[in-house]
Amino acid sequence: MLIDSHCHLDRIDLAPYQNDFANFMDAVRDNQIEHLLTIAIDLESYPGMLALVSGYQQISVTVGVHPNEQDGRDPTVDELIALGQFDKVIGIGETGLDYFRSEGDLEWQRQRFRNHISAAKILKKPLIIHTREAKEDTLRILQEENASAIGGIIHCFTEDWEFAQGALDLGFYISFSGIVTFNSAKEIKEVAKKVPADRFLVETDSPYLAPVPHRGKPNYPTYVKYVAEHIAELRGTSIHHIAEQSTANFRTLFNLL
Repeated sequence: MLIDSHCHLDRIDLAPYQNDFANFMDAVRDNQIEHLLTIAIDLESYPGMLALVSGYQQISVTVGVHPNEQDGRDPTVDELIALGQFDKVIGIGETGLDYFRSEGDLEWQRQRFRNHISAAKILKKPLIIHTREAKEDTLRILQEENASAIGGIIHCFTEDWEFAQGALDLGFYISFSGIVTFNSAKEIKEVAKKVPADRFLVETDSPYLAPVPHRGKPNYPTYVKYVAEHIAELRGTSIHHIAEQSTANFRTLFNLL
């Protein structure tokens, strides 16, 4: 059984499932995916996301505002705490820094990141970290805010081994998406080989970043098996072992044992 540790279920195209979320969840079960973590990226769509998945015990959620989101409300620490206190919310984010898609003075982004860390520590719920072209500041803020007290996930990992080591030293897990299956992702593949067995996760980030053999097409949580298969190949082991280990890691991080 696999766990998709990062997906956006309110954004996937349900057309292949007769536009019926229940049909989609049947496919998830048939593909032996035991749990999904659906990730918030803004406050405006959060209620709809929560309503969509509320009837499914095998789906957990996070609450947070993506570092690139500027059109909606910027959450205060108190607002994140209020929204994140419910049992179905098991993590805070996605949050972090993205210097690729945002330009100019990004102090607002860094402060938003700090607010999420503060809320996560109060709630005692792990962080879901997005970082792009901001690895030094990401690690610096995690250190300054004592994020190691709560830990979390560096999701959709796209950095180098040096950054991975820094994140691991802070108690974070490394999650690999479909990008690891791309031929061009040589540095990410090397990290996937080296990450300790008890500190890696697999994800789809669906509907984005579909893995080979579906690259360039809409992504679905059912494709997480391709990520797991590729990591198994890189690490010289079986997909059964990768599924078992990544599932155990997810349950340990989120205290779902």
